[in-house]
Amino acid sequence: MIQVLRAASTVAVLIVVASFTMFVVDEAGKGSDQQVRMVQNDINTTAPDATTEKRREAQHSAVREKIDDANDVLVKPFTGIVSGSGSVWVQRGVTTVLALLLYGLLSRVLISYVAEAPSRARSAIRRT
Repeated sequence: MIQVLRAASTVAVLIVVASFTMFVVDEAGKGSDQQVRMVQNDINTTAPDATTEKRREAQHSAVREKIDDANDVLVKPFTGIVSGSGSVWVQRGVTTVLALLLYGLLSRVLISYVAEAPSRARSAIRRT
């Protein structure tokens, strides 16, 4: 069970990192036209609405869209924190960092704690 939880944590971190990396590549490859930038920023927002999602699906490959959809689910708990921010970089950056902290750090700490619980219980029994 512990191995499954660790694998799930690793997969979540890989999805978040892959999605953010593809976002950075998209942003780096953009032209200087302001209108293109605004359209792309709208597409790259975290957890987009249905209309924006359709436009994003049309521009991205099927694999990229699956990764972005999984990322949208993983970062959804954090989108309210940065929803008022006008910058797509702030939106993506903050939600990515928070998701990595939750799925990469906190989940690993909790998994280790749960994995060591039986040995802690045995130690407590021996002390009594």
